[in-house]
Amino acid sequence: MKAIVAQSLSGPDGLAYTDVDEPVAGDGMVVVDVGAAGVCFPDLLLIRGEYQLKLDPPFVPGTEVAGVVRSAPEGSGLTVGQRVSSVSMLGGWAERVAVPVTSVVPTPAGVDDAAAVALLGNYYTMYFGLERRGGLRSGETVLVLGSAGGVGTAAIQIAKAMGAHVIAMVHREGAEDFVRSLGADVVLPLSDGWAQAVRDHTDGRGVDLVVDPIGGPAFDDAIRVLATEGRLLVLGFASGGGIPTVKVNRLLLRNVSVVGVGLGEFINRTPGSQAEIAAGVAKLVEEGLRPPPPVRYPLSDGRAALQLLADGGVKGKLVLEPGR
Repeated sequence: MKAIVAQSLSGPDGLAYTDVDEPVAGDGMVVVDVGAAGVCFPDLLLIRGEYQLKLDPPFVPGTEVAGVVRSAPEGSGLTVGQRVSSVSMLGGWAERVAVPVTSVVPTPAGVDDAAAVALLGNYYTMYFGLERRGGLRSGETVLVLGSAGGVGTAAIQIAKAMGAHVIAMVHREGAEDFVRSLGADVVLPLSDGWAQAVRDHTDGRGVDLVVDPIGGPAFDDAIRVLATEGRLLVLGFASGGGIPTVKVNRLLLRNVSVVGVGLGEFINRTPGSQAEIAAGVAKLVEEGLRPPPPVRYPLSDGRAALQLLADGGVKGKLVLEPGR
């Protein structure tokens, strides 16, 4: 079968579209014919050798897949031909993949495989972050940094679905209309003086919750715009500006919190949590939530797709489709 293989830790240049062995269906494993595979920023870090998980090449990246069951163990409750989605560790950028039965959930009705993939990592992460880690309540104000990316897109849509007022910060030229189309109430440029602009839009009060997937220099200002009892969700460091630090006396004096959102580790340590999160997202889908149309590339053009992501040219979710 065909797959995208990381042959060196040199980013997109190290990827090759080539033949690999068919996946082996071991105990407790489901083999899925992949209809679409997600691409996210951690994938880019992984193939650069910059992610917290360090792998020696060659390997097949890809943690998010949607497709149909090719084979499943007895007693799994899954049937051949059933549409499913899965967040696993590796192997998704291929025509077929073997994933643990515990990581497989039914694909929500009314969405195709590409949209189903878009609902996986980013939307699961933001539902977990906003609902559980952030304790978001209807009527609160959420500030989203990096709002045109995959995490930012999910944050805006889920926060709105949960009844929040959303302020979205945009640093990419030409992304304002896209972000507004997601339902953001206010769209502001992430430029010098942005923190004051946020305070102005909240009558000086600040925001109840910040979604921060970028880190870097924006982190300090994000702390400053938190209202009393505000929460800042740390999701990553996409800006490349380093991992920020905070003086904890600032948290104490202002009664604010910095909260880590690490979905993968939480799922690994909390049996049954993925199904619970999937059910929460599925309920929002039933109520009308739909991700914006993803950016689609054939699996064979995986290197070009990853380069587009690395260059900041993707708004929303990027997916690879083996059937194209």
